Amino acid sequence: MIPFAAPVDDILFCLRHVARAPDLPGWDAELAEGILTHFASFAEGVIAPLDEPGDAQGCRLEDGRVKMPDGFREAYAQLVEGGWQGLTAPEAHGGMEVDHLTAASVSEIFSGACHSLQMICNLVPGTISTLLAYGSAAQQEAWIPRLAAGELLGTMCLTEPGAGSDLSRIRTKARREGDSWRIEGEKIFISGGDQDLSEGILHLVLARTGAPEDGIKGLSLFLCPSDDAEGRNAIAVTRIEEKLGLHASPTCQMAFDGARSELVGQEGAGLMAMFTMMNHARLDVSLQGVAHAARAFQVADAYAAERMQGRKPDGSPAALSDHPDVRRMLDEQRALALGARAMAMIAFVAMERGDRGPLVDFLTPVCKMFCTDAGIRAADLGIQVLGGYGYLTEYRVSQTWRDARITSIYEGANGIHALSTATRGLKSPAGAEAFAALVADLGAGVPEVAALAALWQAKRAEVVAAPAPAELAHDFAQMTGDLFWRAVWARIAAVADAAGPDADNLRRIAGTVLRRPVPMPLAA
Repeated sequence: MIPFAAPVDDILFCLRHVARAPDLPGWDAELAEGILTHFASFAEGVIAPLDEPGDAQGCRLEDGRVKMPDGFREAYAQLVEGGWQGLTAPEAHGGMEVDHLTAASVSEIFSGACHSLQMICNLVPGTISTLLAYGSAAQQEAWIPRLAAGELLGTMCLTEPGAGSDLSRIRTKARREGDSWRIEGEKIFISGGDQDLSEGILHLVLARTGAPEDGIKGLSLFLCPSDDAEGRNAIAVTRIEEKLGLHASPTCQMAFDGARSELVGQEGAGLMAMFTMMNHARLDVSLQGVAHAARAFQVADAYAAERMQGRKPDGSPAALSDHPDVRRMLDEQRALALGARAMAMIAFVAMERGDRGPLVDFLTPVCKMFCTDAGIRAADLGIQVLGGYGYLTEYRVSQTWRDARITSIYEGANGIHALSTATRGLKSPAGAEAFAALVADLGAGVPEVAALAALWQAKRAEVVAAPAPAELAHDFAQMTGDLFWRAVWARIAAVADAAGPDADNLRRIAGTVLRRPVPMPLAA
């Protein structure tokens, strides 16, 4: 097994020189580096050692309650003691009030160390953001301090047996009872629907307060605690799903049988409130893909450097990494990991600015698609580099692939994000124009980027004019992600000197990215 090493240097390089975080008002580079370095040490020493045994042991359901794998409770207690659950929470509510860009970098390291535990813990920032945006002052005062202190973890309860991506089909009902509400229905695919890490769980539940024919306009958002002053709430875990990966993350099927709850925001405006949490989760999932790509490269690169195989042209023994085809695969892994990270960080910087909403809206689905596909692709390449050992479990790159595979499915399947990019993303020109300007800035003076950008503009016009844009959505989304990735690598090449000893290698990889064949037009 090759121990997990947090890619702190690569993260800081992307933040400082590619995403240009220092241009943000109030950005504290020294503080960000200190936080990342401190968390990296904790992740490497406490969290990462749980990943392999947690995958083997998995979660179990005993007497209606979820039991986490050995060691997870103790690790969570240390996570809470360090204040990490309140990283982005306001100081007034007991948090550290760290910027979301630094928190995103912490999240990437967390995912690389143990995606399963990160899945359970990292819905808290989105829950807090939702409460700050839509919750009443009383709700903020009641719940945010407990979330920041680690007393509570959060869930996002949307999906039902008959309602996946089409939320208008939600049938879970909320009925008013005096000044409160009761929820009845069934939810599935709920990450961390129960666990024995925190004292309790705060479920954010999307439920119907209107008639079925009202569609999404009849949905409202509710806070539904696992326990309250009256005791255990009427929420039951009916099963834990058996999954390909993320074995240490309990994915629960849940029954709400008149569960006590509180309305968040306005009745009938639940989907808008839930999107606050969903958009945070989608960029977080982008970084999960990045984390898996980086981890797959780390394992494959270390293995290929040590594994002796064949001979060099001069007859001397060759390492696996000396062979051109292996080098090609390692370069692609590195290009995917570093490029995808920079793409996500650019989106987070735009979000942190607060005045680039159309650009953030356009970049979010693009990053979700590209970064998650990059994680899966890099893990698959890692298996290939290791050959037979990659197919075995010894080096755990197979687990990286299994855990990464879900990222292109949850928080909106990538095909849905492709459709969104080609329809809603182009409906208003502001987002697409901001993206085009970003690409021009990133790839300034690089003819390969300019050539692909011109093709992209032609495709954009074609999709906008198409009577059935859904038929062109996949290809357009793929071209959009590819253009963003190449433009990012043009900037990486331009600032490579800041990477120190790795500068020449980054410029070499940038050349391979920029020389890739330009995609053909979608249609004549």
